[in-house]
Amino acid sequence: MQREKIGVGIVGAGNISDQYLSNLTTFPDFEVLFVADLDRERASSQAKKWGVPASGSLDELLANDQIQLVINLTIPAAHVSVSLAAMNSGKHVWSEKPMALDRSSASQLLEAAKKNGVRLGIAPDTILGAGVQTGLNAIRGGSIGQPITALTIFQTAGPDSWHPDPAFLFAKGAGPLFDMGPYYITTLVQIFGQATRVTATSSKSQEVRVVGSGPKKGTSFPVEEPTQITALIEFASGASAVSIFSFEAAHEVTGFVEITGSKGAITFPDPNNFEGENVIYPPDQEPKKLSAAGNKHGRGIGALNMMQSLLVEKAHIASAELGNHVLDILISISESAQRKASVAVVSTLNNNVTLNPDWDPLRRSS
Repeated sequence: MQREKIGVGIVGAGNISDQYLSNLTTFPDFEVLFVADLDRERASSQAKKWGVPASGSLDELLANDQIQLVINLTIPAAHVSVSLAAMNSGKHVWSEKPMALDRSSASQLLEAAKKNGVRLGIAPDTILGAGVQTGLNAIRGGSIGQPITALTIFQTAGPDSWHPDPAFLFAKGAGPLFDMGPYYITTLVQIFGQATRVTATSSKSQEVRVVGSGPKKGTSFPVEEPTQITALIEFASGASAVSIFSFEAAHEVTGFVEITGSKGAITFPDPNNFEGENVIYPPDQEPKKLSAAGNKHGRGIGALNMMQSLLVEKAHIASAELGNHVLDILISISESAQRKASVAVVSTLNNNVTLNPDWDPLRRSS
């Protein structure tokens, strides 16, 4: 006998909601029932576009007893308040990254989940995609021996040249570190485990930037976060990684993740994507390409894995504990750059849950 579908509500009808709704509306375990947004017209438009039966305010969504899971797609500054409201209403939450803007708020979220007996999952869920999973499984299978070091690079000129409303990407809680860093740091933590210390530098070349396209073209906005960050991350295993995050680069290099081990190296696909090719570099041998093997669905699979794991009383992969540890690393990088000194990462991560390679989001739970 099949279980009843899980009722889902979306909070935040911005650009990323299309990516979520295109997947969530196809998962047989889910039934998307509501889209909420401060802009009710935008919420209504998205609901109609994706065949969702209702739209309106957050309060209306939370009052709907059929909704068990809230997908929090609001701006970073609203993540905590929306997630707390949902969990205090007895609903499970999947939140876009970062889970919070500071450690105390993140702790508040962890406590709320525990107090209310609900699940909390944190993006990114790209680590569940075929691309990253293929690389992780290769490392776990001994393809490069013991992982020792890593280099990750994300550098562009910045989204202000092409994004029609880029100010929030330069605001507190964003910038290249907090906006793009979660993809890279989450992947590194999956490989190396718990981080223990970081040392970083940062800079900001402009205090104000100008919108380069769309209806706001030519208008200026403040740059609140550093736009160039270089970090050395140390892990409890003894491994280390160097990561670069930049909105200052004339030469674009994105999605670069290279892991060196005791018996070779491997490059991962872009951790902001769900697919892509891995390449293994054995010592004194030709490189070996690995095509992505696994599920190739996009954003939303982390929420599905969370709810399916709940049904069988198992831990989910993109957990609040993982999200909290990644946030702590990001905040520690920011603090290290400001203080010009190394900063200890105080949070812990006891377990990296692995994904069954046969997992299929389109297979209905029994």
